[in-house]
Amino acid sequence: MRYYLIAGEPSGDLHGANLMKGLKAHDPEAKFRFWGGDKMAGVGGSGNLAKHYKETSFFGIVEVIKNLRTIRRQMKECRQDVEAFAPDVLILVDYPGFNMKMARWAKEHGIRVFYYIAPKVWAWREWRVKAIRKYVDELFIIFPFERDYFPKHGIRPIFEGNPLVDAIEARRASLPSPDEFRRRHALDERPIVALLAGSRRSEIKANLPLMADLARKFPDRQFVVTGVSWLDRSIYEQYIADSGIRYVCDQTYETLAAAEAAVVTSGTATLETALLNVPEVVVYRTLWFQVKLQPYVLKVPYVSLVNLNLGRESVVEIIQSDLDITRAERELRAILTGGEKRERMLRDFAERRRRVETREDARRFRRTAHRHRRPRRQRPLRGPDGGAAEKTGAVRCANCSRHTRRNSSAEGCWSCSAFWFGFSRT
Repeated sequence: MRYYLIAGEPSGDLHGANLMKGLKAHDPEAKFRFWGGDKMAGVGGSGNLAKHYKETSFFGIVEVIKNLRTIRRQMKECRQDVEAFAPDVLILVDYPGFNMKMARWAKEHGIRVFYYIAPKVWAWREWRVKAIRKYVDELFIIFPFERDYFPKHGIRPIFEGNPLVDAIEARRASLPSPDEFRRRHALDERPIVALLAGSRRSEIKANLPLMADLARKFPDRQFVVTGVSWLDRSIYEQYIADSGIRYVCDQTYETLAAAEAAVVTSGTATLETALLNVPEVVVYRTLWFQVKLQPYVLKVPYVSLVNLNLGRESVVEIIQSDLDITRAERELRAILTGGEKRERMLRDFAERRRRVETREDARRFRRTAHRHRRPRRQRPLRGPDGGAAEKTGAVRCANCSRHTRRNSSAEGCWSCSAFWFGFSRT
């Protein structure tokens, strides 16, 4: 089968790469083309990488508005590339601002749409749930609480655990010891505090100055910021000069494995930190009006995935528009060795792991494929003129007599054929 994947962020690149590995294991003839990053290119081949996420990752209202022309151009390029590749299925990996528009376009052009890692509609922009119900054939979720949320909105999601668990467990055995990590990067013997400032230029600009001020308050600790290779080191160096912070590149898991604690921006990194059993404080700087609007825009009480999974505050979330580090300093001291919140947080992390524990990725997708052969709904395929596909020669499936298939030589429709999502029927 032919698979087209779209991931617009580093976390999507990781999940997309793991998904592609699972697909290849059960569909050796799989053909891939994708928007993503280096990890996906490592699985599907760099020649099949249509666009790198470093060109597509725009974050925040201001950055999106400034790049509207670029985003429109990229949308057009993506549609043309998908059309030329003619995939059997379009797999959308998070990245909702872009991917929801692609879902609508693909559905209107007769391309089956799978959404892998659902948009966080339960947090903000809940109106997107209607578009998911209308344009997405199968929705794969990764958080337990989503199993209750989506059925309330008429969507039957597929949940088999969180792929981050698989990704981290696959790496855990190869992670260096704290002493080995220190030797590799010429660090001293002080306990390490990891700084995860984000993967976008705008996030680093907003959060790293605050982290640098915080580091100066802890001369008895060694602070290490984890950079990403697709951003120049100078972007980090301009904010950490004279702070004592050390820089390492593409070493997030290695740094966390060696760390006593971490200061993390919101997002997937909060969950990764918890999975590696590292106490953390979440800090995030944004524009003042976004801070004021947060209670009215955000539909959930927390921003970190750790707290959302637990259903209560375990990790302290400090969302602000200025550089005040008073609270961040207090909360970081509380989770260092001997701090009053450290042991409670570690117990919370153990509980959270039990809630999202899952099995190896390829097995999960094989079970899912056999269990969910038939989508809950099927819209008619569209012809080139926008009309129903029946007008352009498509026929009804001989097996179920309900679904439309566009190729009369096929054994059945997508739902009833011998292959579903790349796996043979047993």
